[in-house]
Amino acid sequence: MRQFIKQTFASVIGSLIGFTLFFGIGTVGLISLIITAASKDTGPQVKDKSVLVFDLSLNIRDTDPTSSTSRAIEEALSGEETATITLRTVIDTLNAAVEDSRIVALYLDGSRTTTSSDTGFATLKEVREALERFKESGKKIIAYDVDSGEGEYYLSSVADTIILNPMGSLEMNGFSSEPMFFTGALEKFGIGIQVIRVGKYKSAIEPFVLKELSLENRQQMQALLEDLWSEFRTTVGKSRQVTPQQIQAIADNQGIVLASDAIGRRLIDKVGYYDEVIAQLQELTGESETKESFRQIRLSTYADIADKPGTQRFSHNKIAVLYAEGEIVDGEGSIQQVGGESFAAQMRELRLDDSVKAVVLRVNSPGGSATASEIIQREVKLTRDSKPVIVSMGDIAASGGYWISTYGNRIFAEPNTVTGSIGVFGLLMNIQQIANENGITWDVVKTGRFADTQTVSRPKTPQELALSQKIVDQVYWKFLAKVAESRKLPQQKVAQIAQGRVWSGIDAKQLGLVDEIGGLNDAIEYAAQQANLGEDWELEEYPKFQTLEERLLEEFMGNSSAKTRQPDPLMAEFLKFKEDLAMLQAMNDPKGIYARLPFNWRFD
Repeated sequence: MRQFIKQTFASVIGSLIGFTLFFGIGTVGLISLIITAASKDTGPQVKDKSVLVFDLSLNIRDTDPTSSTSRAIEEALSGEETATITLRTVIDTLNAAVEDSRIVALYLDGSRTTTSSDTGFATLKEVREALERFKESGKKIIAYDVDSGEGEYYLSSVADTIILNPMGSLEMNGFSSEPMFFTGALEKFGIGIQVIRVGKYKSAIEPFVLKELSLENRQQMQALLEDLWSEFRTTVGKSRQVTPQQIQAIADNQGIVLASDAIGRRLIDKVGYYDEVIAQLQELTGESETKESFRQIRLSTYADIADKPGTQRFSHNKIAVLYAEGEIVDGEGSIQQVGGESFAAQMRELRLDDSVKAVVLRVNSPGGSATASEIIQREVKLTRDSKPVIVSMGDIAASGGYWISTYGNRIFAEPNTVTGSIGVFGLLMNIQQIANENGITWDVVKTGRFADTQTVSRPKTPQELALSQKIVDQVYWKFLAKVAESRKLPQQKVAQIAQGRVWSGIDAKQLGLVDEIGGLNDAIEYAAQQANLGEDWELEEYPKFQTLEERLLEEFMGNSSAKTRQPDPLMAEFLKFKEDLAMLQAMNDPKGIYARLPFNWRFD
């Protein structure tokens, strides 16, 4: 019997190995063919009098693990523009189009926004400024939409001509944020929650212990939304020659503006159909109106072939842009997280690289593990001692995101960046009730009073809570001391503006938490100045992602994600619920202490 099992096992293993080799060779061959085809020099060309098409449904992020070749393959197979593009790609491509005589106009296409973009307004602010530079060059911008959200309109409002479909509408109802609370469900299922925190505004724990917003949390969220909404009204109003007060009146009295009314309120220029937009674009490209389309090139395609001014530098002097995007977690972290160990190692590598003359730390993170934040901050501080470290804040750079930023030589933020949240908390869960109700009990033998303090089988005792609170207090005051030292602020002032409260970028500048209002390119130019590089430098972006071969193999094996579609309302709420629960999964700090944004920042 033993010999039979041995032979059978060997046969199965041999078959599997043979199948794997056959399958692997076929896969590698397929990948090689695809790469070869994608790498040929028979790619798209920019024709004279072309219109650059910018799909407003694109998600614009700081980083995108998808390589340009992989993106080209996906677009070729699907016939659609990829859903994600990086901020630097958008800005550099728009700047290139300004200098390219073959590009005569820009078309902001809102007709394909079947999926909602999650691009934040600080990111959109930088894109909008690039659109304004395009417009100032004398080239036309035409925007078309059917049902325009505020994010899309924030960009479209730059256009020389905004056209809305006769059946379309324009969202102009202000911003709102609707946190989800799990307290009732936790009580129902018998899951206990105990909280330790410092800072009356540190409200990340509220969804698990309250059933509605606390007074302090409501106050800070209201102030933050007001700042962001004020920036929106001022910026859009200036482009459309409408006062902020008029936009507020529209938000209060209408909310959703129909096409026929939008033109009377100067929010758009024309009411028209898609074919009429095509005809207008054909006039710009000098084509016959009998054609169904116009001479065009998509933004993502043009990005791969455009001659981008200032980006094709070759120098021994490097400015490294290091992206900290996602939750800050202890350890290595995933591709969508900032791992304390891996990120610190990357910063250390840049510090020791003599060819790297300056580092731009781009932060787009709500924070997370206090331990990981401290590990990263130490490397930031050490790097600053040997070369300039300039911080550029994106949509969110709060709590742990601010912790890792505070020792930068200079901190840039957009007016609608969410930052601050100087505070810490701990969330202690137990499953005693639900376990007991299902017949599960525990007993313990221990050699010290606090030997079982990490158990989830019971609530923490008052003595254990006091011990945890002491640790949280120490971490909080360390956080404050670091901010006071790095920002050269009195500790008493830092204590007043801390308490876990979040601030907009414009408020943060007034409070001394950031130095300058500006975007990523502003931070890069400043880094070059501080390193005394003149024009003799080139840009390197970190972290580096998987190669195309690795990604194709992973996707071929079934790990690729399906294309996103606009979820139905019930599914949308479920996805919000899933996102909120993901916050718990990212909580892996070894001390259970977190410097994180007080909530999952999300507003409509």
